[in-house]
Amino acid sequence: MRVPALVTRMRPFTSTIFAEMTALATRTGAVNLGQGFPDTDGPAGMLTAAKESIDAGLNQYPPGTGMPVLRQAVAEHRARFGTHYDPDTEILVTVGATEAIAASLLALVEPGDEVVLIEPYYDSYAASVALAGATRRTVGLVEEPGTGRLGLDVGALRAAIGPKTRALLLNSPHNPTGTVLDRAELTEIARLCVEHDLIAITDEVYEHLVFDDSEHVPLATLPGMAERTVTISGAGKTFNCTGWKIGWVCAPAELVAAVRAAKQFLTFVGGAPFQPAVAHALRHELGWVEELRKSLQDKRSRLAAGLTEAGFAVRPSEGTYFITADVRPLGFADGARLCRELPERIGVAGVPVQVFTDHPEQWRHLVRFAFCKKDEVLDEAIGRLRGLRV
Repeated sequence: MRVPALVTRMRPFTSTIFAEMTALATRTGAVNLGQGFPDTDGPAGMLTAAKESIDAGLNQYPPGTGMPVLRQAVAEHRARFGTHYDPDTEILVTVGATEAIAASLLALVEPGDEVVLIEPYYDSYAASVALAGATRRTVGLVEEPGTGRLGLDVGALRAAIGPKTRALLLNSPHNPTGTVLDRAELTEIARLCVEHDLIAITDEVYEHLVFDDSEHVPLATLPGMAERTVTISGAGKTFNCTGWKIGWVCAPAELVAAVRAAKQFLTFVGGAPFQPAVAHALRHELGWVEELRKSLQDKRSRLAAGLTEAGFAVRPSEGTYFITADVRPLGFADGARLCRELPERIGVAGVPVQVFTDHPEQWRHLVRFAFCKKDEVLDEAIGRLRGLRV
């Protein structure tokens, strides 16, 4: 028998930083600002709709493409952003965005193809590229002078694209940095995708959670991109139901058919009683989402102020659940080491940004904290962080 049993391409992915930090937080009783899940429920109308679906007997396999009521609601929702999809042929319901990303790569990328990722990247991206037998190429965000915002390096992106490049996997609003790529940055991405005939796979799960003057621009709305973009989103982040795992893919029919061919052999279907509830939320609860956005913007500012007071150098967060902070002003050099010490040392858990990159030495100074928590939880964490010094 081969030892180790795990295939070579998956050996770097045997555990996740989120599981490690959450386990450490649980063991030490630390305030967990590491894993990005909210600690409050979504809109009451959506929860009631899910209960009613269970009581009505919607507990067996839904259609493989997803329930028609949800596909229609997704189509209506996307039309608000200026993109139009046929709910019967151009929308696929998935078990969260993570499955949608994996299925898209398995369906659209051949072994030996290259996929360009923006670094730092969400950890499942690298694993999904490996599952597809492809090779990843990374382009790092760069700090903008003066503001500290982590923006796109267009020159580096162009340099990363080669004759084997098949796809670009893009996340905006961006986890872990909180960057929201602006229209100018996205226009350059679109131009390169068209020029090199690339498929764009876009993870837009934080599409509603943007702050201040930032604007979420779906890549599929830009010239030449509708026919080559696989747009992925979901209910978890928008409606505080991350455990429901209801996501979706929107793309031209040929691309959706390809993704469906891979997806059906991963989970087949999922979450029957949750699908009508999410359809209800998309149609009737966007006012609730706007209030969520405002509250998260306030929580972002609350945590940013607390981190600054504690001595961190905070980077701008324009959206998502997350903010990053530079540990060097406090006298630390290695964010990963600090994150493994923090729960025992002061009772707070964060996540080192360097674990989301192929170039950890360039990102050792940044730590990601989640602010999608109750104010009293954030205040407790801030109070503990004030005691952190070398």
